[in-house]
Amino acid sequence: MDVHRWATGATSPNGIGKSTAGGIYVNSNYDSGNIEIEDMSEAGNIKLRIHPDPFCETDNVSHAMWFNFRMTNVAGKALTLHINNAGQCSFPVAWQGYQACASYDLEHWFRVPTQYDTDSGVLTIQHTPECDAVQYAYFAPYTYNRHRQLIARTQAKRDVKLLMIGETCDGHDLNLLQLGTPGPGKPNVWIIARQHPGESMAEWFADGLLERLTDSHDAVSRHLLRDACVFVMPNVNPDGTWRGHLRTNAAGINLNRAWAKPCEEDSPEVFHLLRVMDKKGVDMLVDVHGDEELPYCFIAGSEGIPGWSDRLKGLQDGFCAAYKRASPDFQTKFGYGVDAPGEANMTICSNQVAQRFDCLAVTLEMPFKDTADHPEPVQGWSPERAKRFGAALLPAIYEVLPTLRAQ
Repeated sequence: MDVHRWATGATSPNGIGKSTAGGIYVNSNYDSGNIEIEDMSEAGNIKLRIHPDPFCETDNVSHAMWFNFRMTNVAGKALTLHINNAGQCSFPVAWQGYQACASYDLEHWFRVPTQYDTDSGVLTIQHTPECDAVQYAYFAPYTYNRHRQLIARTQAKRDVKLLMIGETCDGHDLNLLQLGTPGPGKPNVWIIARQHPGESMAEWFADGLLERLTDSHDAVSRHLLRDACVFVMPNVNPDGTWRGHLRTNAAGINLNRAWAKPCEEDSPEVFHLLRVMDKKGVDMLVDVHGDEELPYCFIAGSEGIPGWSDRLKGLQDGFCAAYKRASPDFQTKFGYGVDAPGEANMTICSNQVAQRFDCLAVTLEMPFKDTADHPEPVQGWSPERAKRFGAALLPAIYEVLPTLRAQ
């Protein structure tokens, strides 16, 4: 399998490089890894590149932003890492104010000094590690192996059913979790995450949501599963996760631009998911993402769809008010512009689902950096905060549940 991780220049292929000064190693040859190596002759001047996703015809671009690599033999060494193609990445303006993530144990992630030079287009990370090995990443990774563990432990919980709805281009399982029992008059609520694999905070969010939703001692979860059936797909794009992509699947498809006419050959993830949605029905959808630039948690609504109505507006407004009550990290002042009537991009999941099922459907965004309203200086936006933000979604859903199909 071509995992798209190579080194260049005087280093070995497949994402492994050794410095000629100090015996430092760089390695990205693993699940969710991504980096290319240009030059490692000096520990204080290591030159790197982010490897792009396969060319995406729907976006007319080769996406790049995600990096994830390990450095060893580095304890006490002053490292200066230059990502030389940062200016050619998908959202170069987003590098301003960004701080790279680092971890020694792959559990606790913290931010390290990072600067972006707009003239040269180079992103520079400076850090003196305290341990022999350190991991650097665009955001704390949620690897495919961790995803498999999440599915395994969740499907073993009470009242959880695992639906294997299809396979990806690379042959990975498409895992959908059903929590609660469908029944006449019970709404079907859908939460999907990680259409864009580099937005790993989305699966941390799903992890926290599932942890609370399967807690039999949590009153909100118990009542929610009594009154609704909840479908959760924590990772819609496992191929891109495994390969270390930012936005596309193995075929170079941006899945969140494939919902109008999904194809089983190149976008099987959406094809199979939409097929199951049609069979089960959808009364509410939250599609979870991460935003590279904006330092806020917010939603993008479905105002521009042809079927937008006062009922859908009331549902969306009610959901936003409920989520703000459930979590101070959610806000509605800052976000994307609202589509004009009839101008929605119908290839996007939340727009297509809102129109197809005449239901509340939103795209939920979290920051790669931090929230401007509630910053955390050591970790920024982190796995821990994303998990708690996911758990906070449940009371918001429970509050709007009675109104989803009310006349």
